[in-house]
Amino acid sequence: MNVIYITIAVTVIVAVLFLIVFIKSVKSGQYDDLYTPSVRMLFDDELVKEKKD
Repeated sequence: MNVIYITIAVTVIVAVLFLIVFIKSVKSGQYDDLYTPSVRMLFDDELVKEKKD
């Protein structure tokens, strides 16, 4: 029974660590999309052509 308590404790600690690392990476801009804004103007014409009937 003690093994279950240890496993649950370790799992919670690892989950909290992953959450902290994820929050830090989001705040530092790790997931910012730097490529799409530079090529968005290349695809604007295609969107306009599709809207015309």
